[in-house]
Amino acid sequence: MTIPYGRQHVTQADIDAVVEVLRSDWLTQGPMVPRFEQAVADHCQAAWAVAVNSATSGLHIACLSLGLGPEDWVWTSPMTFVASANCARYCGARVDFVDIDPVTYNMSIPALEKKLIDAEQTGKLPKILIPVHLCGQSCDMEAVDALRQRYGFRIIEDASHAIGGSYKNNPVGNCRYGDIAVFSFHPVKIITTGEGGMALTNDPILANRMRRLRSHGVSHQPAEMLSRPEHEIWNYQQLELGYNYRMTDIQAALGLSQLSQLDHFIQRRTEIAHRYDVQLRDLPITLPYRQHDIRSSLHLYPIRVSRERCGKTQRQVYESLKQGGVGVNVHYIPVYRQPYYEQQGFPVGYCPEAERYFQETVTLPIHPTLTEAEQDLVIHALRRLFT
Repeated sequence: MTIPYGRQHVTQADIDAVVEVLRSDWLTQGPMVPRFEQAVADHCQAAWAVAVNSATSGLHIACLSLGLGPEDWVWTSPMTFVASANCARYCGARVDFVDIDPVTYNMSIPALEKKLIDAEQTGKLPKILIPVHLCGQSCDMEAVDALRQRYGFRIIEDASHAIGGSYKNNPVGNCRYGDIAVFSFHPVKIITTGEGGMALTNDPILANRMRRLRSHGVSHQPAEMLSRPEHEIWNYQQLELGYNYRMTDIQAALGLSQLSQLDHFIQRRTEIAHRYDVQLRDLPITLPYRQHDIRSSLHLYPIRVSRERCGKTQRQVYESLKQGGVGVNVHYIPVYRQPYYEQQGFPVGYCPEAERYFQETVTLPIHPTLTEAEQDLVIHALRRLFT
């Protein structure tokens, strides 16, 4: 049996919460969705939360709510899942990438500043920047916001990995330094709704537009509707082209139950990561860096393997662990190296730090249900490789 790098932890309380909804009058848009939204907003200290059927959907409607369109530019990190860039392409916008910091693996602030200086001279400043909180550790959002104030772009935090994390003692998702933050509730993330996501904001206009966009562009608010003949019944109107991106009450019930366990999940991930830190620190590999003023949700635990330092290639380590029953993974292939984006003209070597990271990184298993015996198997397999 292979130890997975990540997996959901569903309790009996979670199952009971879902069964209660299945026995109720509401399966799709009922009372559980707004309850879940309010609970997440309260936890993150944000004003509004908009539940959607995936983080990808959340990123898409976040872009649309900020008015993104053809000929606009979106910049993001290359070290992320493709959805962080695809959301811009869905709007017809153009995408570019900012290289990563070699220590934190998040978007490099010096690289971002240099790229902004160059873009201002050529008239190609981004309309939206999408920093990615890789592995659950927040980007330096205060520095990003300082550049936003100088160059005028909007900010969508791709916080898919990061619910339960904090930045400068404030919860990730509070939108203090950005317009919108988006979480993922995929099964391998910190909490799950099966598939699902959430977009948070402190702007009521953005919140209202995202709610409308997730449901076909339809409004039920009389104040928003255009006037129609009095003899006709108009209890809703489609005001713009939207999508069916809604979360169901079944998913929201699971999410609400999972949210009540969030602190436990983060604590368990912290314990596992600390044990890796201690047991692997003498090996010739690079362990994840965690900043003192940032609490990572520890969605992923990536190690870096340099052949010059340890005498093993990334592929040798990856395949050896796989053969030993350890379900390692690689997070991520730089987005611009994907065939679709190569067709957009991005060459190999476009973001050198991201490519070095890709060529050296292996993600170890970390999730709340990982047992000490399973973690020992991972640790011993690595020690056999390097000692």
